[in-house]
Amino acid sequence: MAGIKNYIEEIVHELSNKVSWPTWQDLQTSSIIVLVTSIILAFIIWLMDYVFGIWPVADSAQSFSWRGILGFIYHFINN
Repeated sequence: MAGIKNYIEEIVHELSNKVSWPTWQDLQTSSIIVLVTSIILAFIIWLMDYVFGIWPVADSAQSFSWRGILGFIYHFINN
């Protein structure tokens, strides 16, 4: 049991004294970069799925049919 206590004390010591934590400004900058990149990539994926995933259906009551990623998801939801 003493080994576990010593291990936890060493972890706390290392995290509080040896690790260099980012500044608040660095953390904000990195978070904004991740957020903007995620939004841009989500838009690109949505655009590609929209362009390559919707097919017009001529002989159906529906005006379009999903064939892309969303079509794959809709197929499993409806079946």
